[in-house]
Amino acid sequence: MKVAIIHDWLVTYAGAERVLEQFLKLYPDADIFAVVDVLPQRDRAFLDSHKITTSFIQKLPFVKSKYRNYLPLMPLAIEQFDLSNYDLVISSSHAVAKGVITSPNQLHICYIHSPMRYAWDLQHQYLRESKLDSGVKGWFTKYLLHKMRLWDVRTTNGVDYFVANSTYIARRVWKVYRRESIVIYPPVDIEAFELYEKKEDFYLTASRMVPYKKIDLIVEAFAQMPDKKLIVIGDGPDMAKIKVKAGSNVVLMGYQSFDVLKEYMQKAKAFIFAAEEDFGITPVEAQACGTPVIAYGRGGVRETVIENETGIFFEEQSTESLIRAIQRFDLMQFNALHVRNQSLKFSNERFLKEIKQFIDQHEFSF
Repeated sequence: MKVAIIHDWLVTYAGAERVLEQFLKLYPDADIFAVVDVLPQRDRAFLDSHKITTSFIQKLPFVKSKYRNYLPLMPLAIEQFDLSNYDLVISSSHAVAKGVITSPNQLHICYIHSPMRYAWDLQHQYLRESKLDSGVKGWFTKYLLHKMRLWDVRTTNGVDYFVANSTYIARRVWKVYRRESIVIYPPVDIEAFELYEKKEDFYLTASRMVPYKKIDLIVEAFAQMPDKKLIVIGDGPDMAKIKVKAGSNVVLMGYQSFDVLKEYMQKAKAFIFAAEEDFGITPVEAQACGTPVIAYGRGGVRETVIENETGIFFEEQSTESLIRAIQRFDLMQFNALHVRNQSLKFSNERFLKEIKQFIDQHEFSF
């Protein structure tokens, strides 16, 4: 059986790339297709010797730093891949990957991280954060997103089965596409994180510094709690803005190696997560260290954190709500081993087993 795996873009080693890594373990002879491939050399080991086919966008100017600017061309680009020689097509999609063209004789399974967030329910938030909610440029962007929505809905007809990465995303898939999907949680490398029970007196957050991650909100909250220490690991476009808001009790460490991140994650008294994520891998990694989570109570984190047992939630993305949650957390006690055990539900091995069972169940009908 010839297998093609379609990936939106290879830019950084994040959640979608971890899913791709596990698919490649399941199908070591699979070929990879992506709109662009600018993944740094340090992150390419999991790609091994796989054949990677990219689109015409790969050759356009400044693609490494400006690939998102070519979003209006991506539907056209993804449709140019010739997949006619493959029996099984797996698209790992949060943007355009599911839009590849397949025949009735091919099985197309889409592992969907989310319908295109910036084109659907999060459009207004993205427009505000990009300062594109008014003016001529804003109206042009809104028109392009309208066209993207039309294309996005049309291409659902080419997918035989949707697999969502959380119940939260399954609801979004139904809302947007009116398609049923089963839920298979994404893989988390639990074994890379060891239980550590001796917690120290600091809080941790770690993320790429982009607006929707709300790192600025966390830093602002700690500016109002000078007696509490916050460690921030990560870098990104919002770093300069966040530096201005950081008080003396906030340590901005920038990008750090995995070993450094793991050490801080193991020793932190709590991991703070303020984004509304489709799934959210880092809260699961924190729990794998025995570290409880303080999280914004919307999105996939509701399915990975057990309230009052492995963490607590705050109900609004505001400094006041987060401060109240931290104050409540400080009055509670958590069992590190129990916290660790919750993370075991999301292991790589569990993902491989469940996704293989699903594909095997359906491949014989084609």
